[in-house]
Amino acid sequence: MIALRRPFGQNYAWVVVGVTFLALLAAAGLRSAPGVLLTPLHEGFGWERGQLSVAAAVGIFLYGLVGPFAAALMQTLGVKRTLLAGLALMSASTGLSLFMTEPWHFLLSWGVLSGFGSGAVALVLGAAVVNRWFATRRGLVMGLLSASTATGSLIFLPGMAALAQAGGWRPVVIAVSLASAALIPIVLFLMPEKPADIGQAPYGAREAPPEAPRGRPADSIKLALSVLAQAVRTPAFWLLFATFWVCGFTTNGLVGTHLISFCGDKGLVLVQAGMLLALMGVFDMVGTTASGWLTDRYDPRKLLFVYYSLRGLSLMALPFLEFNAVSLSIFAVFYGLDWLATVPPTVRLANENFGEKNAPIVFGWVAVGHQTGAATAAFLGGFLRDLQGRYLEAFVLAGVLGLAAGAAALWIGRRAPEPQPALA
Repeated sequence: MIALRRPFGQNYAWVVVGVTFLALLAAAGLRSAPGVLLTPLHEGFGWERGQLSVAAAVGIFLYGLVGPFAAALMQTLGVKRTLLAGLALMSASTGLSLFMTEPWHFLLSWGVLSGFGSGAVALVLGAAVVNRWFATRRGLVMGLLSASTATGSLIFLPGMAALAQAGGWRPVVIAVSLASAALIPIVLFLMPEKPADIGQAPYGAREAPPEAPRGRPADSIKLALSVLAQAVRTPAFWLLFATFWVCGFTTNGLVGTHLISFCGDKGLVLVQAGMLLALMGVFDMVGTTASGWLTDRYDPRKLLFVYYSLRGLSLMALPFLEFNAVSLSIFAVFYGLDWLATVPPTVRLANENFGEKNAPIVFGWVAVGHQTGAATAAFLGGFLRDLQGRYLEAFVLAGVLGLAAGAAALWIGRRAPEPQPALA
């Protein structure tokens, strides 16, 4: 048995989870902020929603595209350094947008630069932390970390909406930039690189696993691409990619970016719409954590079938609801429970099909599908709104895609999961 040189014993892994949770919270909050900024920027500068939606789409896409390369960089440069670099870029890029005067400035700051920064602080970070720090309860922990992504996307929206309503877009930008910067010292002092650095084994293991050679940071691109080249030869990868594409389309791409604007079309003020999304965030915490618990116990394919099918039905029903407090609250609870419940089963299927070492990188590539779908919905929602003056077709299309993803999930193959050591 290795000596424990840090308070809390093996339970220090939960401190690492807490720090990771906060970082994912900040990145997701950053990615949801353009949904609040659409109306104030349109009113302040006269920029069209279609123009602003392009920047939101680029940021969402890069948030996903950077993921597999960030996962590879975590194997070479290290998790902690990659996370610190991502937080620094998030803070700097959003802070620079205070000086924007043209639409392309918004595209550069909130689209390109913040997309690269937040991509290093995405769900691949959660997958890397879970595989490195936990030998047991991985589904539960991944559920908690996945919940932080949706919670960050949704629960901060009332506050950001209130800032935007009171002072325009600038207070929102300042808040996001400062929140990202505040996490840098927390990560620096509280997050070790790996359990062995503080004399521990992963949570639930009796001894530390042999340490794999780290490699050079310059090899990260080669590693990410080589893992992709192997993964694309399997049907499991493409089914995971396609279903997660739909996940992105139906969550932060359409609902996260356009629900506030949709509610505005129905007569709800900005803060009321933000409260609706915040309510979703609260229930997502419950639903995604529960999904992690279920993933440790049941067939993840069947869970995905249920999640995607219920999500599709709820989105198809939304445009036909009365936009009052009762109906929208019911939708928020129902939809919130399912917001990112798909992540723990998807991560488990990646682990089973591609092994623990490569799974975070494979999941990073699958997450590219998620963010590509989200970027598509972010742009398409704005385009259809400008073209037809309504969101009906966008939400019905999202519902149909949800039903199709539910059926496709049942076809994902499985391999026997690797045995995990019992908790000491």
